[in-house]
Amino acid sequence: MICWKCKKEISVEKIGRTEECPLCKADLHVCRACEFYESGAHNDCRESSAEYVSDKERANFCDYYRISKALAQGTGASGAAEKDKAQAAKDAFNALFG
Repeated sequence: MICWKCKKEISVEKIGRTEECPLCKADLHVCRACEFYESGAHNDCRESSAEYVSDKERANFCDYYRISKALAQGTGASGAAEKDKAQAAKDAFNALFG
């Protein structure tokens, strides 16, 4: 799998609430590494039953947490992809209200 923060390949058996990246020491059970995380969605989460988590980059107790498929498969949730999505939204806004 790939660490959501340092984007390096790591070997972790199971992601528990207190699991950390062995390289950068970032928490791994975080919203940013979850399959349901989506910036801009309500509470930045597509799981409608999940409780609000204020810090998306710190370990939490969310029972709905599932490691992002991209991170689990080692393809990584690219920050560039998130920036591209944000840029596309800005471009659409400017096209409407330019």
